[in-house]
Amino acid sequence: MASIVKRGKSYRAQVSLYKHGEHKKVSKTFPTKKEANLWALEMELAKGEGKELAHRTTTFADFFENWIYVVKIKDVKETTFQNYTRALGVIRTLFQDIQLKDLNDIVVQGKIDKYAETHSRKTTHEVLLKIRTALRDAYARGYISNDFSGLLKTRGENPPKRNKALSITAFKKLRNHALQHPEEEFNLLVLLGLETGMRRGELLGIRPEHLYEYGIQVRYSISPTSDDTSLKTPNAKRDVSINKEVYELLRKVPVKDNGYIFNFGGFKQSELLAELLKELDIEKTTFHGLRDTHASFLFAQDIDIAYVSKRLGHVNIQTTQNYYLELMPEKKHQQDADALNLLSSL
Repeated sequence: MASIVKRGKSYRAQVSLYKHGEHKKVSKTFPTKKEANLWALEMELAKGEGKELAHRTTTFADFFENWIYVVKIKDVKETTFQNYTRALGVIRTLFQDIQLKDLNDIVVQGKIDKYAETHSRKTTHEVLLKIRTALRDAYARGYISNDFSGLLKTRGENPPKRNKALSITAFKKLRNHALQHPEEEFNLLVLLGLETGMRRGELLGIRPEHLYEYGIQVRYSISPTSDDTSLKTPNAKRDVSINKEVYELLRKVPVKDNGYIFNFGGFKQSELLAELLKELDIEKTTFHGLRDTHASFLFAQDIDIAYVSKRLGHVNIQTTQNYYLELMPEKKHQQDADALNLLSSL
């Protein structure tokens, strides 16, 4: 049975546990007797339902670490697991010594909101998803009394998109420069990014045996944080066609000692691209922005969206629509004119 003891101006509630031949106790102090009784009742009910109350004094950070190294390490790819280990650092900073027994939606939401003050909404959401999954696991194992993970929300603002699609004019200018200066290996990498929409890791993962007339078999992806060369998703395994001119230039690139066609270059492709775009007086984007540019250009030319989605290696068309298809300025002006002409003809 639970006991309530008055200690000065506060009340200490204590619940006795018996498990595996050992007696243990969990306790908590409250400002009022009513709160102490309510907590004691909740603990007794949870104990009766078989909840593992002895684990409630474990810190959330320690639980999360144990959870990812025992459970998640077997469920996800190595590159994905690296994201969990980075999230562990965030959770240790945010939650510090807060124990499982002290967690509720108000406490956790406060920590998430604090993180959102200095991070984008997308980054915050990725951390929240991992916290939610860990909390559900803790509840399933009886370490917390209720599952409040569904009450947690992502807040904050998203900064302007960095992976911005280039205009058609800028696209042509950059492509022509790369074609005219193929002796610079990086220019050819940029050309392939524009020509294929392949991810950076997929481009770096091209080996001679992946070339066919005229196209590239996407089979590997090189990561700056892992030795895992597997592709992002099963749909990422695909064959991407290229024109003859680009194919012939690619065949001339000397194969490196590691068997790949391109140097990894310290994974500084976005920095190198920024320098190139500045030199050519082209609006700034990231290397991943070349993928957006490729997709948006095809979209602007009325290429079927199902083809674009398959070419990019997306799981479904919705992903393509949500993240990669933008109206390039020239296309938007054309659409505006067409819309006005239709209205004028009424």
